Amino acid sequence: MDGRIKSGHDGILLAFLTRRLFGMAVVLTVMSFIVFMLIGLMPGDPIDIMIASNPDLTPADGERLKRLHGLDLPLWERYANWLGGVFTGDLGFSRTYNRPVMEILLPRLGNTVILLGLSSLVAIAVAIPLGVIAATRPQSRLDGAINLFCFAGISVPPFWLALLFIMVFAVGLGWLPAGGMGAADAGFLAGLKFLVLPVATLTIASLAGYTRFARAAMIEVLRQDYIRTARAKGVGPRRTLFGHGLRNAMLPLTTIIALDFGTLFSGALITETMFGYLGMGKLIYDSILGNDFNLALVGLLLATLVVLIGNFLADIAYAVLDPRISFRALEAA
Repeated sequence: MDGRIKSGHDGILLAFLTRRLFGMAVVLTVMSFIVFMLIGLMPGDPIDIMIASNPDLTPADGERLKRLHGLDLPLWERYANWLGGVFTGDLGFSRTYNRPVMEILLPRLGNTVILLGLSSLVAIAVAIPLGVIAATRPQSRLDGAINLFCFAGISVPPFWLALLFIMVFAVGLGWLPAGGMGAADAGFLAGLKFLVLPVATLTIASLAGYTRFARAAMIEVLRQDYIRTARAKGVGPRRTLFGHGLRNAMLPLTTIIALDFGTLFSGALITETMFGYLGMGKLIYDSILGNDFNLALVGLLLATLVVLIGNFLADIAYAVLDPRISFRALEAA
């Protein structure tokens, strides 16, 4: 009997994973078509820019180069050729860097994952305890101080915070570098000091919002009947708070964190620019300004993929945090 139940659960899980992965592939394909068309309609053809910057090239050379690279074809045919190249592992060539797109994107993606991963972990690790403390002492001085800190954090723009950190810790005290990433052969530990200020900026930018959501979710959960029942049955305060309260409060917070991760990925542009950090946000921004279509297209699709993965992981977290939520219910939702 237990074996049949386990087999049925595994089948539902496999069907859920298959459908979600198929759905992500469909969304990526549709997004690639939309982004390709929008980028293709942008002014500033790369060949025209090349001809304008080199007086030795003639309009006839331009026509020949367009035929050579397929830029004289209709947009839908160029998209079909690009999509066919993707299935063979060819994502195109960067006009700005004169290298294949993947050779440029992968190191930048790794830098952004490190930056966002560290800032998200620190923000979540600090925000949840602060939210719980504020929710268990509503209207107290400590609650007021935490709320004041959250409002200040939400109100401060990231670029202003980055400038403040640079002025205080790099220019004034000289403790940390103002920007950059250090030497490539310096090692991870030597590069950590270059991460401190960017991570602190992104952490404070998201910490206040997470704390406010954690506080509101915990206050709502602590008013529920099952919390009063647990207390009436003699369950200890710590188990009631963390075992019954925090676990249920994590459900709405998980949604916020998953949605915010995609926003954080694209919103890291300001922080990366302020600190000269070579990540995905700055790369996408520079590629759009430089009319580097292949690089911009793949960079934007990677940002879309990160958002989809964030939502996918949130669905998994729902089922782990609340056993009443099944993968079948998530599929129906």
